[in-house]
Amino acid sequence: MRKINYISIAFVFLIGLSAQAQTKAWTLEECVRYAIKNNISIKNTELDTISSNIDKRDAFGNFLPSANLNASHSWNIGLNQDITTGLLRNQTTQQTGIGANVGVDIYKGLQNQNIMRRAKLSIVASKYRLVKMQEDIALNVANAFLQVLFNKENLKVQNEQLAINEKQFKRSEELVKAGSIPRGDLLDVKATVATNKQNVINAENALLISKLSLAQLLQLKEFWDFDVIDDTNINDENNIMSVKPIDIYAKAKESRTELKIAQANLEIAEKDVAIAKGAFQPTLTAFYGFNSRVSYADVVAFDDTGMPIGTKPADSFGTQLNDNKGQNFGLQLNVPVFNGWSVRNNVDRNKVNLEKSKIALEKEDLDLQRNVYTAFTDAKGAMNAHESAIVALENREEAYNYSKEKYAVGLMNSFDFNQSQTLLTNAQSEVIRTKYDYIFKIKILEFYFGIPIDQIMKK
Repeated sequence: MRKINYISIAFVFLIGLSAQAQTKAWTLEECVRYAIKNNISIKNTELDTISSNIDKRDAFGNFLPSANLNASHSWNIGLNQDITTGLLRNQTTQQTGIGANVGVDIYKGLQNQNIMRRAKLSIVASKYRLVKMQEDIALNVANAFLQVLFNKENLKVQNEQLAINEKQFKRSEELVKAGSIPRGDLLDVKATVATNKQNVINAENALLISKLSLAQLLQLKEFWDFDVIDDTNINDENNIMSVKPIDIYAKAKESRTELKIAQANLEIAEKDVAIAKGAFQPTLTAFYGFNSRVSYADVVAFDDTGMPIGTKPADSFGTQLNDNKGQNFGLQLNVPVFNGWSVRNNVDRNKVNLEKSKIALEKEDLDLQRNVYTAFTDAKGAMNAHESAIVALENREEAYNYSKEKYAVGLMNSFDFNQSQTLLTNAQSEVIRTKYDYIFKIKILEFYFGIPIDQIMKK
């Protein structure tokens, strides 16, 4: 019996842990970190960085000598030349040959050096692209995170409005029974309640879809119990709106990854031109080769007068290998004279790419300037819109309270009263919308100023 009690207690404890795990709410910082670690696009960009490091190893290998071993074994049957006498005779022979070759570039128009420098620049560029991808994902996560919060607050407003109208419906029923209002007003309130219920369903669906979108962005597999923190307020603790756009642009030029990527691509294009020009210059290569052979055929024996007296077994493997060895070494100079203009065309092609890279860098600078000033204008407009929405809500609340008093004493019909309620709900929704629009616009502006993306979300 006691054992059963222990099992029951353990089961309840595990259920409690499971409930706690399911109700955990993610912060923006947790979402960003998880997305950067697990997002597929980021993982794919990380593989590009690995490929760049492999290219660097290839470039380093160009400075090393090349070495190759070769071996062969052959059977010759029939009329063959005797390797001892040089005469033709019917015989079956076997022969093994071995060799080794070593070559090293002494001079190659500085192409190897420029290829190494290009490989190093490619690693830098790939790292910048990884950072850019992480920044984009973080910004997308922040946008999706704020969308969830907006839908949560909107659902709360719709539920509150539904509760108010349901109470109003019960109140209207009592007024109809008392003869204070016509039955038609009750039907209007009933229709309003039905509309409110539909609005609640729509708000629930929007919240579910926004949670799903954020969970997919994070690559979460178990997204059905996914949730985020609710208590997020507007916080411009960095006072970014007091900074002049020109100062934000100057700071962005120092830190923005887009410009660093464009600059790295420009330097890579310059190295490509240098590599292509190197093909115009002569190349000097040193080489060394070793070879030997072994024959398994019997050799003819001769007497002192030079007459053949029979055959004898061939020398041992090691002896023949030593006796038949040969070596060759030297330098090889190749001077390009004419190659169908392929080298020149390749140089011109890379020069075109260099000019494109210069234009791309200039365009990134112009785009950055435009984006900063646009972000500042958008943030300022969003701030003004939110402040106006708050004022409008305060006025709508006063108007609604006044309408409620008039409706209670029969001085306002249900249609006009429902209109007042609808305007109040719209004002509440507009405050929520402008709030999160302002938060996101502030975040973009801070993003250009180099402030980490999760610092905007403070309790």
